[in-house]
Amino acid sequence: MSALMNIYARLPIAISHGEGAWLWDDSGRRFLDGFGGIAVTALGHAHPRIARAIAEQAGQLMHTSNALDIPLQQQAGQALCEIAAMDSAIFCNSGAEANEAALKIARLHARTRDIESPKVIVMENSFHGRTLATLSATGSEKVQAGFGPLVEGFVRVPFDDLDAIRAAAAQHDDIVAILVEPIQGEGGICPPSPDYLPGLRALCDTHNWLLMFDEIQCGMGRTGQWFAHQHTTIKPDVMSVAKALGNGFPVGACLARGGAAQLMQPGNHGTTYGGNPLASRVALEVISIMREENLLERATLLGDLISTTLREQLADNPLFVEVRGQGLMIGVVFNQDPTAVRDAAIDEGLLLVPAGQNTLRLLPAYTLSEDDALEIAHRLSRAANRVEGMPA
Repeated sequence: MSALMNIYARLPIAISHGEGAWLWDDSGRRFLDGFGGIAVTALGHAHPRIARAIAEQAGQLMHTSNALDIPLQQQAGQALCEIAAMDSAIFCNSGAEANEAALKIARLHARTRDIESPKVIVMENSFHGRTLATLSATGSEKVQAGFGPLVEGFVRVPFDDLDAIRAAAAQHDDIVAILVEPIQGEGGICPPSPDYLPGLRALCDTHNWLLMFDEIQCGMGRTGQWFAHQHTTIKPDVMSVAKALGNGFPVGACLARGGAAQLMQPGNHGTTYGGNPLASRVALEVISIMREENLLERATLLGDLISTTLREQLADNPLFVEVRGQGLMIGVVFNQDPTAVRDAAIDEGLLLVPAGQNTLRLLPAYTLSEDDALEIAHRLSRAANRVEGMPA
């Protein structure tokens, strides 16, 4: 019997090591990593500069406390605010913690408006984490099942529907913020209409709400910009970041600008490990590598290559519906449960994960070679074509 609690439906694959876009199991079989630890290992596995930064920093200083000044944290915060066009950051250990901080900022904003029972608009089909507050914000009954009573204060509306938000505003005078993924990830790789994010910004400005973007999965270069919302000209008031920020090392951050950046004061929030010297050193190195190697442009190039190839090779497959997403955040949609396609892909030496209904996710490293990018598309196409005759 395992000593681990049974909280994951794990595939029977035990990974021993990785290099770049490739993983090896304990029997020596090699796999292309098509999902990058779920959008985490954007620089690939065992990146030599990340490994060297961890080793060097571990030999100098891993942890002190946020009771002391941490120069590396100051540097990481400055670098992150520069690429995000934000004013200040709170470091933490995960995306869920970053969203918790964002929700606390929304509560503090409510106090400035003398609202005692504030509400935050959230979206159907969303995912924001598994703490009690973030699973309450999440638009998934499956994630919430068994954990009631949920945290109050959320108004749920359909994603990519500005009229639904206008209707919510007419019904509730105690809304203080909108929390939204610029591209839904767990919900099935769902980009919104071009006018959606600008429309949210306009509504927040009209009603004195905070616009809060969850960029945990779609940020840090995944879509070809540092953050997915930067494909528009608008800016959020609050933004959560994690996943690719540490390339596998646990680090997240909540960023804010303008008045929202002034709301948190000493005693309002804290963390034991968040932004310690080791985490900050890794975040700095990740940002430096992405800048120096022009990996945002590469994510766009490789994403277009994979998506175009998949559309061509799956065009005649009756199970295939569409490819959607942006950059290296790609959803391949089928007209039935794609588990059989995922399993066939494993046989082809490609690892994938599902998202939402009938969708397989591709979230590979930005450091892929073009040959490896094409191989991902070829292996997924072969897998889907092997199961095209299976009954729905």
